[in-house]
Amino acid sequence: MPVTKGVKDLIAEARERITTLSLAEAKAKLDSPDTIFVDIRDIRELEREGMIPNALHAPRGMLEFWVDPESPYHKPIFAEDKAFVLYCASAWRSSLATAALVDMGQSRVSHIEGGFKAWKEAGLPVAEKAGKR
Repeated sequence: MPVTKGVKDLIAEARERITTLSLAEAKAKLDSPDTIFVDIRDIRELEREGMIPNALHAPRGMLEFWVDPESPYHKPIFAEDKAFVLYCASAWRSSLATAALVDMGQSRVSHIEGGFKAWKEAGLPVAEKAGKR
């Protein structure tokens, strides 16, 4: 069966309706007690590359389940009155994940332009993978 809508189309559609933060905007939120950075990459990526300091690791495959309070996998941190800034390696997965959370009713969610790769290349703070939050 042929693909009728590719990944590039899905990402472009998501980006039309989500908030994308520049690296400078994201860095400005880094120490805000009102903001939680959420790393949606695979655990192996975190172990290999590091992560944004104090970010919460929420694997992409579990994100919606962790956010939904009706899910048996719900994580209470996602019910807090906080802004969530998602990121992945290059802002593809985070675009789709941010759109999914918007669809779920999250109004204070955004993602980082260029993802962790751009963050790291810009010389912004990087920490080793932290323990569970």
